[in-house]
This record gives sequence, C-alpha cells and structure tokens, in this order.
Amino acid sequence: MSVSPSTSKDFIREIIDEDLSSGKHDTTVTRFPPEPNGYLHIGHAKSICLNFSIADEYGGRCHLRFDDTNPVKEDAEYVDSIKEDINWLGFDWADHIYFASDYFEKLYEWAVYLIREGKAYVDDQDADEIRNGRGNLQQPGTESPYRGRSVEENLTIFEQMKSGDFGNGEKVLRAKIDMDHPNLNMRDPVIYRILHEDHHRTGDAWCIYPMYDFTHGQSDALEFITHSLCTLEFENHRPLYEWFIENLPVPSSPRQIEFSRLNLNYTVMSKRKLLQLVEENHVTGWDDPRMPTISGIRRRGYPAEAVRNFCKTIGITKFQSVNDIALLENSVREILNKKSSRFMAVLDPIKVVITNYPDGETEELESVINPEDPSLGVRKIPFGREIYIERDDFLEDPPKKFFRLSPGAEVRLRAAYWIKCEKVIKDDDGEIVELHCTYDPATKSGQNPPDGRKVKATIHWVSAPHALNAEIRLYDRLFGEEAPDKKGGSFLEHLNPESLKVLPNGKLETNLAGVFPGETVQFERLGYFCADKESSPDTLIFNRTVGLRDSWSKAKKKT
Repeated sequence: MSVSPSTSKDFIREIIDEDLSSGKHDTTVTRFPPEPNGYLHIGHAKSICLNFSIADEYGGRCHLRFDDTNPVKEDAEYVDSIKEDINWLGFDWADHIYFASDYFEKLYEWAVYLIREGKAYVDDQDADEIRNGRGNLQQPGTESPYRGRSVEENLTIFEQMKSGDFGNGEKVLRAKIDMDHPNLNMRDPVIYRILHEDHHRTGDAWCIYPMYDFTHGQSDALEFITHSLCTLEFENHRPLYEWFIENLPVPSSPRQIEFSRLNLNYTVMSKRKLLQLVEENHVTGWDDPRMPTISGIRRRGYPAEAVRNFCKTIGITKFQSVNDIALLENSVREILNKKSSRFMAVLDPIKVVITNYPDGETEELESVINPEDPSLGVRKIPFGREIYIERDDFLEDPPKKFFRLSPGAEVRLRAAYWIKCEKVIKDDDGEIVELHCTYDPATKSGQNPPDGRKVKATIHWVSAPHALNAEIRLYDRLFGEEAPDKKGGSFLEHLNPESLKVLPNGKLETNLAGVFPGETVQFERLGYFCADKESSPDTLIFNRTVGLRDSWSKAKKKT
C-alpha cells in the first residue's frame, strides 16, 4: 500500500513506513490489549489513540484484545467499562474483539510443545524459592533442583496440574532458557501457575492459567499483529517475547516496539493505587471526577477531542517524562471555548433588590449563546426587580483596586443594566443577606449613559424569581503535590483536602433547564461545568470541569 508523505513522523510511524515500503508487510495490524482488572486511565488513552490512529492512517485494523489471564483480579464490569471508554474516545474495533481466554486451549498445547522440545519443566519450588534462585543483576541464577526432570515426567505432572490434582502454588511450569542470562526475565520464567478460581468467561473450565509474558506474544501471533506497540516498561521483556515467537510454531512473527508512557503530575497512574483510592473511599468510585480514569474525566466534562489532541501534542518518543496537567487542561479549554454554550450561574448567591425597577414587571434581555459561533444566535434572559449576584462580587469595605459592587459604587450587569448599591441589609448576626440597589434605564444592554459615566467591571447575575436551584461541585486536583507517589511516605498523605467543595445553593439561569447529563457549558466568568450523570430536572447537579484560566499555577508560584 502507499502511504501519504509526512514532514513530521514519530519513530513508530517511520518503522511502519519502512516495513511497508520494503514489502515486509502489506498492511498494518495493531492491537490495544488491556487487562480487565480495573478502569482505564488517561495513560491508557495515549496507547488507544496511537494504536487505533495508526490502523486508520495506514488503512489497516486495530484489535481490541482483553488479556484476561488472571481470574483473581478480572471482572466483566471492567470489560464493559473499557469498551465504553474506547468508544467515547472515538474509536471502533468493528468485529475485531478478542480475549486471551479464547486461546487457552492453544496456549496449553504450546506449553506441552515446549515440554516435548525439552524447553519447559515443572518446578515444585514455591514463589520465594524461585525468586531467590533467579539471582540479581550482579549474580547469576541458581538452577532449580527440578530442572532436570524428564520430558515424560513433566508431561505427566503438567497434565495432573491441568486436572486439578494440586493446590494453588504447589507447582508451576517454567520455560527452560538460561539461568545465567543478563536479563532476569530470561532466567527460566514461570509460564503457567495453578489458580483454583473461576474465570469471568471460562468459569471453572481451567485451574491453570498462562502468565502474561507467555500469553501476550502468542496472542499477537495468532491475530497476525504486525506491530505490537508497548510502553517502555516492557522493553526488558522483549527478548522473552521474541524467544517464545522463535521457539513455538506460531503462524506469524509480530514485532514489539516500545514507547514512553503518559505520565501526569499531580496524579497517580498505578491501577493498584487507583483501586486503593476507590476501596478506601478517598473518592466516590472509579468515575469520580477527580480520578484520572477515562470514566472520571468524562464525568467531569472533558471532551474526547481534547484528550485526543493532548495525546497528539505530547507525541510519541522513547524518553520518559512527566507531562504537566495544565497542558491537558488547556486542551480542554480550547475545545470547550469553541463548542460550549454560555449561561449565567451564581454559585454563592446574595440577593439584590433593584428598588427603582417596577414591581412585578419582567423583561427579556438578549445575550449571545457562544461568541465563537455566531450562527447559534442569542438566548433570552429574564430580568426583573430581584436578582442574585455572587457574594464575592460585593465588598462592604473594598480595597482601593476593587472595581466590583460596593456601597455607593456602580457596576455593569452582564447583558443588562448598570446598578448602584444604596443600602446593605444584615441579619441579627451581622451577616449581609440583601443589597438594595438602583438601576439606570439608560444603560440597557451595558451601553454607556449619556452623561459619560464609566464603570470598570461587569458582573454576572440570575433573575431571582426564575432561578433554578442546583448543587455545584467544585473539583480540583486530587493531590496537592506534583509527584505524590514519589514525595516520600504514602501517596495518600498528599491528597488535596480542597479537591472537592460542594455548594448546595447555586442559582442558575432558567435556560439551563434544558441541559442534559454529560453536557458541558460555560458559566460566564466562572469556568466550564458539566451536568453530572445524576443530574435531573428536579435535582440539578453541575461539576466544574476546568476554570476559564489556569489559576492553580499562579497560586503555586505565590507560595
């Protein structure tokens, strides 16, 4: 096939170009092979985008294959969530969905083949003995006392393992490679272990299960994968990957290529640590909007396009690095700025009574839906005598450069009028409960009055009689440290206590009644907010997706 020339290609695409040009392959087949033992996170998005995009660019195909070889940790729930996440990101595997468990019978046959070839043996040592016998980078390994078992004895015992004659951990099957090899992965790795656990797809049909290293490459070969793209932690496993391909009668010879994984500051990417956050109730679940899971960022309101753009921006390299989460947030803002409808919402309301506005009268004002897309037109906003404004848009005793509302001062109401604060109403505890203001009818829609007066600030507002009540959830970064799992101590010690603030008394513009769960909008002056999956017409809930600008970086610099 012919490939369109490009002035800028990563090293993986350069390899594929060379393989196609040389005739080594006439098409490209990639795969995304998650283990269904947890929800996918933002780090997986890079691999998803890479594998599926390459298949699309080169007119090939990308398989979705679940490497489900450990029944202890895997579950059908995770399978369903992974499929949903990949579809949300904008990719489709068509008919090419597979499971490593589909190949259990073939993998067993190949294990028997290795035994017959004198390249595998049953070991009775326990896990600690095997680990200690493997040696280290300075010392060679020690051969197992069972390494010299005959082919016949190994075949007999392996069949007994399959039949369930032994308990968990009593015996394993190891490849017979080289206990002096400089790569520890090549020192007689375990390829089968006993697990008396039901599998989410095969039930109790098996009580021995292949190890990942034995399964992965052979599954690639059975599916005729041309380029097996892995993150750098698998680089040391490549010699073993290739050894199995070379020593088994597989139908094809895939090539493993490694690239750097996606790392983000202010978060953790370990599935084990993410599971701990869920199980210990530090978050509300895998899809908590503070989690770096794909389901979490989806619930928070991140657009799939922003995630794809972010993965494209950071690129594909061989160099490990930590990416700034602010870059991801900027990708989110860029997309949402173009596509999000604008509305007004007051998160911490204080009532304003416009004393010179006709009592009982309401008028409709107009404001654009999205200045980035004039074709969307304008929306109608009710305005009357009573409105809500943000509590922090008023100060009774303001500093010199405070230009919002204060006693005797004027401010512009967005898309409405200028108002002037005439009186402050307080309760018995001295708390401000209401402001009495006057408005200037000559300033409708924000126009300057004939006498040449000027104001320096515009604030948002919501009509009190028409306001929708809502719970507002202000989400921030889950951790307060850039590298929470490397800072020292438990990563849990670095949880950000301000990662969630719930405001139960939000007041929303009436037009927000039509926003559906999962839709992200802009609350003018405040940021981008997504209607939560639990939101309903009777109980509106909005999650803050991201602010209008990166206030976190500025705050960190000040400290």
